[in-house]
Amino acid sequence: MDLHSHYPALSDVKARARRRIPHFVWEYLDSATGNERTLARNRTALDRVLFEPAVLQGPVAPDLSCSLMGRDYAVPIGISPVGMSGLIWPDAERLLARYAAEAGLPYGMSTVASQTPEYVGPCAGDQGWFQLYPPAEPEIRDDMLRRAKDAGFHTLILTVDVPGPSRRERQTRGGLVQPPVLRGKMIAQAAMCPAWSVGTLRHGMPRLRFIDSYMKPGGLLPSNAHAGYLLRTSPDWAYLQALREAWDGPLVVKGILRAEDAAKMAGVGVDAVWVSNHAGRQFDAAPATIEALPGVRAATDLPVIFDSGVEGGLDVMRALALGADFVMLGRAWHYGLAAFGAKGLAHVAEIFEKDLIANMQQIGAQRLADLRGQALV
Repeated sequence: MDLHSHYPALSDVKARARRRIPHFVWEYLDSATGNERTLARNRTALDRVLFEPAVLQGPVAPDLSCSLMGRDYAVPIGISPVGMSGLIWPDAERLLARYAAEAGLPYGMSTVASQTPEYVGPCAGDQGWFQLYPPAEPEIRDDMLRRAKDAGFHTLILTVDVPGPSRRERQTRGGLVQPPVLRGKMIAQAAMCPAWSVGTLRHGMPRLRFIDSYMKPGGLLPSNAHAGYLLRTSPDWAYLQALREAWDGPLVVKGILRAEDAAKMAGVGVDAVWVSNHAGRQFDAAPATIEALPGVRAATDLPVIFDSGVEGGLDVMRALALGADFVMLGRAWHYGLAAFGAKGLAHVAEIFEKDLIANMQQIGAQRLADLRGQALV
């Protein structure tokens, strides 16, 4: 099947994904927190960023290549860390890591992935980033860092916008607990999704295997308050400084929305800041990331990474125009996996690349650098 002819937009992929995974999994993937106002705010604010089309520019063949933290990439997009990817699609972490290695994209693996760094890292080749939810105990922190480094992950992401569990009401109503257990209506939902169910039977029910290696056996927890929170602390500036001293590779801080926070990062030895509101999953009164981006850009000379609410190449263009150096996608890749399995990843990348090229041609932008300052806000 020619996927582009039948599923030319991410919305088409998303609609197919919803049909192919159980409802409780969909609620985990697609939901936010509260009344989902931050989720909606991200979309509304992105739509307000406009450009003036340029005419009589002659042939425009956009070059999408870029550099980030000393590495070159063919396109300015990567794979964000997403917790429990293996719940969304069986063996998702390794499928994502393999695709990242093949396509030359950074792949972020979460502390709360359904697999361990040792299992996933070799699949990512030289593209592995490891995302840390900060454990309270220095001994556990250092052991996590050692394991990630030994597994081949070269860049560390510290996520700072999750001081505690958010409520994620849709997810809770879906019935998901940690570790996942199928019961009642969830069994019926799984039965309606044979590809997901067969794959899950083959690979086993997903669980937080990395976190589990540091935990004593316990009971079930709500999915929004999983075992990771029993190890986790809310980091402060001293924690960030200690982490900088403990990790000898590039360090990225994810979850920045305030310019004053971004301005301090270089002084601590951070290598890049990541503007994110966790795609609306943590706080329902957060500003849209695209609104926070210009202030963060003005406050730091560090590379700026962007995420939250990105649905196509035009949104990537908007972020780059307002100061981002690179854009990470989370849900989009998982829609592709749920819709088509492994081959859905290349299709999602094609959607974003073709959309970015088409829109850059409309404003006469030959290079990504040409986008800076062209947005009408």
